[in-house]
Amino acid sequence: MELITPGFGLLFWMIISFLIVWAILKKYAWKPILNALKNREKSIENALHSAEKVKAEMEKLQADNQKLLAEARVERDRILRDAREMKDRIIEEAKILAQTEGKKQIDAARESILNEKKAALKEIKDVVAVLSLQVAEKMLREKLSGEASQGEYIDKLLNEIKLN
Repeated sequence: MELITPGFGLLFWMIISFLIVWAILKKYAWKPILNALKNREKSIENALHSAEKVKAEMEKLQADNQKLLAEARVERDRILRDAREMKDRIIEEAKILAQTEGKKQIDAARESILNEKKAALKEIKDVVAVLSLQVAEKMLREKLSGEASQGEYIDKLLNEIKLN
């Protein structure tokens, strides 16, 4: 039984050696160990705090990015709408210009045709007048080939002049 229960002397020297080791540890080791633990605790706390700050900043950046994306989408839609309106306006202007230009060309062609028609009619009238004069001259020469017929014709013309 003596092996299981220690004796008083052994217990006394164990307590004395424990107190000596404890006093040495307290004087030289506890302060540095506790300081190291406190420093480690502070560094972990600072790291957690900075991680929370970074997380908050990331959330803010994500919100800003979402806002920027929304603004970019709105700007893209506005630019596309403006481009579509400009395209429609340019097409409409081109149609109006083409219609105006076509109308001008048609009017110019009509005027040209009318001028050519007038010139052709004038030429035909001139030709008809020349031919009529030639025919009349030939007819008068044949009809007035004698002196008696010339006298009758002159009398007839004088009578017509007096009547008018």
